[in-house]
Amino acid sequence: MKPLVLFIGWCILFVLCWPVALIALFLAPIVWLISIPFRIVGITFEAVFALLKALLFLPARVFGYRSH
Repeated sequence: MKPLVLFIGWCILFVLCWPVALIALFLAPIVWLISIPFRIVGITFEAVFALLKALLFLPARVFGYRSH
């Protein structure tokens, strides 16, 4: 559903202001390529925080604590 809404929005933008729509069409892949390192950093931080959480809650899990 999201790609369809995006396409319809782009078509409306193309009808209203075609130069901006064409610029957006050509810049979208460049923005996606620039965002890749930030995504990798985000995934890395998420993994580090998951590891820290697992290490901090390890003693409670060893002693059999169950959260309800």
